[in-house]
Amino acid sequence: MKKSMKKLLSVTMAVAMAASLTACGGQSSGSGTTGADTKASEGAKTEAPKASGEGTIKIGGIGPITGSTAIYGQAVMNGAELAINEINANGGIGGAQIEYNFQDDEGDTEKAVNAYNTLKDWGMQVLMGTVTSAPCIAVGAESSNDNMFQLTPSGSAVDCTKFENQFRVCFSDPNQGSASAQYIGENKLATKVAVIYDSSDVYSTGIHDKFISEAGNQGIEIVADEAFTADNNTNFSVQLQKAQDSGAELVFLPIYYSQAALILAQAKQMGFETSFFGCDGLDGLLNVENFDTTLAENVMLLTPFAADAKDELTQKFVASYKEKYKETPNQFAADAYDAIYAIKAASEKAGVTADMDASTICDGLKKAMTEITINGLTGENMKWTADGEPDKAPKAVKIVNGVYNAM
Repeated sequence: MKKSMKKLLSVTMAVAMAASLTACGGQSSGSGTTGADTKASEGAKTEAPKASGEGTIKIGGIGPITGSTAIYGQAVMNGAELAINEINANGGIGGAQIEYNFQDDEGDTEKAVNAYNTLKDWGMQVLMGTVTSAPCIAVGAESSNDNMFQLTPSGSAVDCTKFENQFRVCFSDPNQGSASAQYIGENKLATKVAVIYDSSDVYSTGIHDKFISEAGNQGIEIVADEAFTADNNTNFSVQLQKAQDSGAELVFLPIYYSQAALILAQAKQMGFETSFFGCDGLDGLLNVENFDTTLAENVMLLTPFAADAKDELTQKFVASYKEKYKETPNQFAADAYDAIYAIKAASEKAGVTADMDASTICDGLKKAMTEITINGLTGENMKWTADGEPDKAPKAVKIVNGVYNAM
């Protein structure tokens, strides 16, 4: 991600583009042509001409664009903006242009609720967010009371889809845990596995618990199961030593990239040579400031998106993203891109119009989300169940020469 970025409290956007882009299965192909740049300053708004007589639909976003998890939020903000640019260029949602307002929550639950209220005051009709799990759960209690449709691109905790108005694009934590064990087992990556996880974090424990329960079914022996907490997350010598002494062939890391970077560096210092496997929380590892990316060589992670994939949709999305934001998109950008196209498909299925209030729109989208299928960056023929969960196949990537490679 960008190493420096002006703090954004509000990015409001309704941009029309001149170029035509081809849709694929309800999803745009993501052409290399993108819309005009959105002005990004506190309180600044940029508006494009509206479709004749159709008004605008206001989509809000919430996530960390400053703070320790800013890599995730910035990617989501950008991926959604790119999709909205494309959709507006092709006539919007049923003729209505999209206005986009993304609020920074710094990964904090209280600030996320404040951001939600700010977006309500702005007139938000649909929420694409939040980015991280704890804020998503906190905002979900509010959105449920308001009957506001909420689609999180990346909130993976179980309770991120607790209420009937909540859906997600990413896999849930338990699904990531079981899928990781299955992938390791089915591909015979290791039989002796050590786990290092954050017992104070809902994301990490959710993945950990399901991984442990599924490991036995895959012929995996858990030879070390070591925890740390948010109060002790910089020195991992004890956990790594136990993993090394256990004879682990692979270390499973259901944690975030910031701690993973430290673990990889400390493993190198102590001469612990093994394989490492993580989930979507490791996405962003290569962008950690001052991190020696050679330490990540051959690290594997379960993720639904690989920027080097050869399909046309991914190649066009990556080219567009690089052109506009000057960097390679990660999974979170892809999740957000797919989220916006899912909102478009469901809105058109439900006959949403700009003059509808948020509650009426939510009633329509709750039903329509279970009836649509989209071909997205993070999965082909994606569908959703009534409990808000996506139905798509898991994928994995390996870091080789500082680049994600599809496995």
